[in-house]
Amino acid sequence: MTDRAGAADKAFDVLEALVEHDRLADIAQVTGLPKATVHRILRVMVDRGLAQPTGDGGYRCGPRMVALAGRVMRSVDLADRVAPSLAALRDRTGHTVHLALKAGDEAVYVAKLDAGKPYQLASRVGMSLHLHSTSIGKAILATLTDAEVGELAGRTGLPARTPHTITALPDLLAEIARTRRRGWAEDHEENEPGVGACGAAVRDHTGAAIGGISAVALTHDLDGGYADLGHAVIAAAHQVSRALGAQL
Repeated sequence: MTDRAGAADKAFDVLEALVEHDRLADIAQVTGLPKATVHRILRVMVDRGLAQPTGDGGYRCGPRMVALAGRVMRSVDLADRVAPSLAALRDRTGHTVHLALKAGDEAVYVAKLDAGKPYQLASRVGMSLHLHSTSIGKAILATLTDAEVGELAGRTGLPARTPHTITALPDLLAEIARTRRRGWAEDHEENEPGVGACGAAVRDHTGAAIGGISAVALTHDLDGGYADLGHAVIAAAHQVSRALGAQL
């Protein structure tokens, strides 16, 4: 093995471990590499946008990795497998539909189906989104325990995206409780002014929540309220989950 090939193997091992582990010591343990080597590789990854310091000595996937993941997911058969369910939701509701996958403490859009409205939403494939301020994000949070939601909020903060964003943990936990009872999450202009949405979690073959789908529109297009839209999104999320092998 050449030195270059050996270095590439080490970098790939660290990259793969970073998806599941955020502490340098843990990454060193699972890769079998010295901490100094892992630290050096992580610093290069930070410079390239593939990793991001968490501020407490840890690391998480960086924005470039999230964007690359979005572009890769666009080209694999996932989109083909779930496209009929997403299209059916768009046609049933008349709203723009998203599929996003969880990536560390965020999620990333991997599919977007426009509804042919005279306006365009700011979202795009490859864009990362906060979990606390979006319907998909809150649907994902609702699959976690309150303690896990609190830990995530401690890492990321709850930054205000709009004047309507929930920025206090007790308020977020109360909204997550409502989401669990309803089965779908709601976004009332919390991520983008004038935009509302309903979202539901998507699960894989292990039953783990790996992301979510949403139906999104300008609030004046949501005159019918959120309940009918929420039920439609849940039904579509179940279809997508089954397409990914979930037993529902």
